[in-house]
Amino acid sequence: MTVTDRLLKSSAKQSYDPEVDLDWDAPLVDGLWYMQPERVSLYGTALWDRLSEEQRIELSRHEVASISSVGLWFELILMQMMVRDLYAADPRTPRMHYALTEVGDECRHSLMFGKAIEKVGAPAYGPQPVIHRLGRLMKTIGVGASAYASILVAEEILDRWQRELMKDERVQPLVRMVCRIHVLEEARHMTFARDEVESMLPDLSKVALTWHQVALAQTAFMVARALVNPEVYRAVGIDPREGRRAALGNPHYQDTLAWMGERVTSYLDDLGLIPRHQRVLWKKSMLIR
Repeated sequence: MTVTDRLLKSSAKQSYDPEVDLDWDAPLVDGLWYMQPERVSLYGTALWDRLSEEQRIELSRHEVASISSVGLWFELILMQMMVRDLYAADPRTPRMHYALTEVGDECRHSLMFGKAIEKVGAPAYGPQPVIHRLGRLMKTIGVGASAYASILVAEEILDRWQRELMKDERVQPLVRMVCRIHVLEEARHMTFARDEVESMLPDLSKVALTWHQVALAQTAFMVARALVNPEVYRAVGIDPREGRRAALGNPHYQDTLAWMGERVTSYLDDLGLIPRHQRVLWKKSMLIR
């Protein structure tokens, strides 16, 4: 049985419909966090020390909305890349059947993230405008090994964060359940992306491999830096530029990004997709040391 055959069977056995599997009418719980406080970008900084407990929880609400909206933004990009990849594919094959199943999953995930952001009552920040514009380019030219590897980067770093979050009883039950659904279904998506990358790499010329290495590094930097939109800091009375500087210089947040990226970067490095000539940009993304 092929990887795609197994994934199709798994999808048939365990898939969720957020419209019916989540209780959207349940009230939020006063005093609970919206994400793990230790993963909030300002945790451990002088700015964090200035905030009251209520302000810290409020910042967690806005940061989870930012990360969720960036995840939604990237899911829209990956759906377009995948559908374009399937344009000339054989519709009789398990590969296309699973890819279409994944696109269906991602549509439901995007709806789920949108409803969750609305429920917590925060803006759908999304990436900063310049990154949003670059996303239009990425969805247009993204193809092949770097496209699927980029999907893997975005999904893996969110997966690491969500796996921890969904077990944390300090966090709102709704947010934990959203993460649990996403983790369970994204496990299949990551398996598919790894299989695609590994099947494509052997056929690449040296020039093509270099192109994909460069494209992947650019995407990883863009996604990692987009997760927390600086506008979130305004919600707790902090100037966005001051908050951004503090976050990027914060050893705790740097550790969090490296922790989120350590599994996927180790995997991609083993495949030869993080070469020396792109390592500086990967380090700037903070997904590797």
